[in-house]
Amino acid sequence: MTVKVIGAGLAGCEAAWQLACAGIDTELYEMKPKKFTPAHKYKGFAELVCSNSLKAERVDSAAGMLKEEMRRLGSLTIECAYAAKVSAGGALAVDREKFSDLVTEKIKAHPHITVIEDEVTKIPEGNVIIATGPLTSDLLAEDIKKLCGDYLYFHDAAAPIVTYESLDKDKVFFASRYGKGEADYINCPMDKDEYMRFYNELINAESAPLHEFDKEHFGKDNFKVYEGCMPVEVLAKRGEDTMRFGPLKPVGLTDPRTGKRPYAVVQLRAENAGGTMYNLVGFQTNLKFGEQKRVFSLITGLENAEFVRYGVMHRNTFINSPKLLNEQFNMRERENLYFAGQMTGVEGYIESAASGIFAGLNMARHLQGKSYVSLPETTMLGALSKYISDQTVEKFQPMGCNMGILPALPERIRDKKLKYSMIAERGLADLDKVLEEI
Repeated sequence: MTVKVIGAGLAGCEAAWQLACAGIDTELYEMKPKKFTPAHKYKGFAELVCSNSLKAERVDSAAGMLKEEMRRLGSLTIECAYAAKVSAGGALAVDREKFSDLVTEKIKAHPHITVIEDEVTKIPEGNVIIATGPLTSDLLAEDIKKLCGDYLYFHDAAAPIVTYESLDKDKVFFASRYGKGEADYINCPMDKDEYMRFYNELINAESAPLHEFDKEHFGKDNFKVYEGCMPVEVLAKRGEDTMRFGPLKPVGLTDPRTGKRPYAVVQLRAENAGGTMYNLVGFQTNLKFGEQKRVFSLITGLENAEFVRYGVMHRNTFINSPKLLNEQFNMRERENLYFAGQMTGVEGYIESAASGIFAGLNMARHLQGKSYVSLPETTMLGALSKYISDQTVEKFQPMGCNMGILPALPERIRDKKLKYSMIAERGLADLDKVLEEI
């Protein structure tokens, strides 16, 4: 009884660690050092590419809450991160090479893990966890595409997501165009002055720099090779009315405040079944995160919006998990094939690592004849696992940990710090109940 784990990044190492600690023999495949992706440079496992920060340490933050859940689940990432910690204020940041070396050393020393330095080009038979990350090699990506059909994406063109709670309900309204069907969209109406102020700030906002491998993928000329992923700021630069005939068109909508059609309308679409998060329709963007907050807060009703995810546009390989995966991260059509890491649509270092923990834990329990683990939606990892497997989710976008994906408290708490502290306490208490049971 052996499990093959493909990829020795954060997710793959965590999955292998969970399996090995459960006494299950594991083959961990890693193509480095024979072959590197355009983003990876270091020979070791769990290489941190974009940043050395694992985000906030405070338990009353989304990232802090998730890290504490991971610690309680026996995370290798968290153990090694604290051993390689460097000063970074309230964040958990690490010496990248020391962190990678620690993870590599522990993985290679475990008696139930065999490391195989070779590229995997086809999905193996048997018990398999694929954790090859957003830059999965071309041959394996093609084989995954054969399995997933149209549910494999090769680029990540995602719009920002905001919490419903943070919207100004006095300024926005629910409606569908011409009153057809259900009132599924939240509409943010703008008059001409409001639109022009937003438009001028948008076309002058600062874009994020591209990695070289992103330039190779999207093209060096403002993503023009992918018309369908056009950043909203690039669209706006084609003319001041271009957006009003595209994603901001007001036709078929009436602002109940004025009884008239607005000059422009930004529509928000529900991101999850609970309606706690909404994405800005047609707002894929390559603006810097700070610029997104500044400019998009000029939209009527979004003045105090809480962004749980900013728009991104970069090369990424991920599957449409809600159509393919169970919340345990295994395929609905092939129970012994799991995916973990950014391939599943979780976004970020710790989120990827956490998904590896959960995939490895459930694979181990399945092979031992035990029941699968399902985490409560009040836990951060439970909420993420339910989001990536929620079959009601349309236009799936990768998601990082944030307080917006957790169910609200039964009572309204105005103090945000107190509210988040209570949410974290509730989630960790619910996790402990599950850990007692298993």
